[in-house]
Amino acid sequence: MKRSSFVSLGLAVAGAAALAVAVTAPASAATPSAATPDTSGVYSVHPIVEKAGFSTSAVTPSLTPAQCLAQTAGRVACQTPDSIRAAYDIPATINGVPAGTGQTVVIVDAFGSPTVQSDLATFSGAFGLPTPNLTVYYPGGKPTWTGKKTQLGWAEETSLDVQWAHAVAPGANIALVVAANDRGATIDNAIKYAVDNKLGNVLSMSFGEADNLISSPNANNGQTSQGEKSFVKGAAQGMSLFASSGDEGSDNGAGFANYAFPASDPNVTSVGGTNLWAGSGLNQPRETVWGDYANCPLTCAFGVVGETGGAPSLFTAKGGSDVAYNASVYTGVLTYLGFLGGDNNGLYFFGGTSAGSPQWAALTADTIQAVGHTVGNVGQQAQSWASKGLLYDVTVGSNTTPTFSGGYSATAGWDRPTGWGTPDVNGIIAALK
Repeated sequence: MKRSSFVSLGLAVAGAAALAVAVTAPASAATPSAATPDTSGVYSVHPIVEKAGFSTSAVTPSLTPAQCLAQTAGRVACQTPDSIRAAYDIPATINGVPAGTGQTVVIVDAFGSPTVQSDLATFSGAFGLPTPNLTVYYPGGKPTWTGKKTQLGWAEETSLDVQWAHAVAPGANIALVVAANDRGATIDNAIKYAVDNKLGNVLSMSFGEADNLISSPNANNGQTSQGEKSFVKGAAQGMSLFASSGDEGSDNGAGFANYAFPASDPNVTSVGGTNLWAGSGLNQPRETVWGDYANCPLTCAFGVVGETGGAPSLFTAKGGSDVAYNASVYTGVLTYLGFLGGDNNGLYFFGGTSAGSPQWAALTADTIQAVGHTVGNVGQQAQSWASKGLLYDVTVGSNTTPTFSGGYSATAGWDRPTGWGTPDVNGIIAALK
């Protein structure tokens, strides 16, 4: 997974809408004590980030992709909440109220962000969204912010997750469950807390680790065992669980085909990645597999590259992604970061399959509101949805990388990089009513 360096540009911060926030620190399942070293694997996040060349004051609710591109240099496409809703047929309102009303989107991250509330408010105000309602939970205690590289990566991820869950389900509550660190056991406890207390009907996890590293005989099997217990319980409760498939192709940077956990778990819907070319003006299909290397020189020319995960799991029966969503930073979404300091604060373009997981959770919350019942495991229903034309089939592209030739190509129907395709949300709602 890759991440670009920050470019210092002066950005003006627009006025933020009011934000209702409740921060709680409930008790949780036991975490490893100082006397018992935590040997579980580390979950990682690597959102792909590039600075936008304009301020939040230049953003309005009616900002079109073309207008966005006109204010930036070297972009392929520029997606806003409005353009994403149009691309995936996501309703802004349902029964006269903002989409997602009455639902809660649960997001699990580590470390969190020191400015998550104010950044969400700035993002919401800039794009004319309803006032967000965010509750932050710290099951293992609130982590101390140091601003080190690992925490910065998780803060970026946290910002992306909450802002784009709000963009897609603007009426929903957001429950952010923050693990005290990025160790597997600690994050598993955060997941357990969210499931045990059923904080919402949908849950997103935009992190992962190659499943061979945390499930092999030489690894801590308790990490996958605890996660599996929570996922089984969540599925039994009717929860829809989502996880990103990864950003380093079919080998997850390991040099051989493998899949990322928790996306590889059969109770979790794995979200692969696409390039959403809508609004780019380029002679391209609607969507292709997110594989920047495979799209060279079109995307390699911009410097930062990545590609969706999607390969057979080594330890479960899962064969790859279940569904997909826009993921390339070159067709990426705008997110506001306010924790970097000075001129580094501002709007950034984000890419990665970690952008798709919270949006799939949010659009499922919209669906639940509209149909009046839970949806359950989306991955297990995706084939049926695809057969009814409720998912856009991605048939072009691959997730091969320069360092690993064993990637997989898109094809008609299901494929490893993009699963059964990307959503037509209004179509899904109509079919499930």
